[in-house]
Amino acid sequence: MKKVSGDWKYLLIFSGVVLLLIIVTGILAPDRADRDPIPTTWNSGAAGAKAAYLLLGQLGYNEARWERPEAELATIDAAQATLVLAEPSPSFAALTDKNRQQPFRDFLARGGRIVATGATIAIFLPGAKVAPADRLYTDLCFTSPQGPDPLARAGELEMAAPYQWTRDDPSVRIAQRCGDGAVVVSYSVGRGEVIWWASPTPLTNQGLHQDGNLRLLLASVGGPDHTVYFDEYMHGINQSPWTAAHGTPLTGIIAQTCCVAALLLFSFARGSGPHRALVQPPRASPLEFVESMGALYAKAGASRVAIAAAERRLTEFLAHEGGIPTETLRSSPSAIAAAVQVRFGCDTTALAADLEAARQSEYDSPSPAAALAQVRRLDQHIATLTDMIRNPQHNIHRNQRIA
Repeated sequence: MKKVSGDWKYLLIFSGVVLLLIIVTGILAPDRADRDPIPTTWNSGAAGAKAAYLLLGQLGYNEARWERPEAELATIDAAQATLVLAEPSPSFAALTDKNRQQPFRDFLARGGRIVATGATIAIFLPGAKVAPADRLYTDLCFTSPQGPDPLARAGELEMAAPYQWTRDDPSVRIAQRCGDGAVVVSYSVGRGEVIWWASPTPLTNQGLHQDGNLRLLLASVGGPDHTVYFDEYMHGINQSPWTAAHGTPLTGIIAQTCCVAALLLFSFARGSGPHRALVQPPRASPLEFVESMGALYAKAGASRVAIAAAERRLTEFLAHEGGIPTETLRSSPSAIAAAVQVRFGCDTTALAADLEAARQSEYDSPSPAAALAQVRRLDQHIATLTDMIRNPQHNIHRNQRIA
């Protein structure tokens, strides 16, 4: 097994410690930013309803989070259920589905109870009519109880009241007022009941510590025999494997982990890879190269160069393949031809003439046509001698015929 080098071992240990600290800190450290205004049971900030959800459970209520579409309300026992609709998200309220009230109307007709807050929820409640408050709105309002209604017996409330109930109907019981505006009302629909608050302040984590707000919450949800459903579907929260991670800094954990991975990649990927030069694609094909070189030689009038290259090929062939001594190849063309005639036993008169013409071309300026013919003759000598080397028997018969 290959051992890990010292640098890599230190890097792996350091990265492991950093990753462990990121995960532990992200899970255990509380989210100090309190910027979530949605009153969900998952929100532990000032505007959240997590404290109300946990408190009802400690007081013996059956509490649950409703995370399914409102059409599925038909599956629960409405007579023993209270549905809390606290400020639906604007995206949910903006949906244009038809008959948005019908599931809630059916729930109320079967004896259910709905505790609703805010102005947006009015579009889902049958017979609801809400408008902005006609007074100078401040952050909190100290309400005035109205009559002997259980909601009024909760006493003075401390709640935000940006809206008021405007439906003038004798069937609507006004329990709390802020100035002249009704901010807590109740009315019957079928066998069920609707309780409306101007805002969700009494059930939020910040407002629940007021005695009046707590009493209002308990009077609104009904007795302990009721199952209290906090509607989270209206807040855009659906049941999924990621629900348990809601409220945790999961995004920060993923971002920091990606940063550590990128740091490792850019720090060691290039240094640990193979070291070799990059492949340079050819700028031209071989045929284009030949044509370019031919055009260059033609422009320069370098016919002598082509003839000299052909002569060099012939002399190298005679030295390597023909066995002609190097000293002989440095002598005159006639001496070279004589040595070839002795070695191969053939007529070398043309060979001597072509070698002499090739050497003479160093001082002349042959035309391209003449140079081409000269190169072909020199290459033909190479081809002829090569055939004689590869077919010695054929060469013997030919010499016998000549003799």
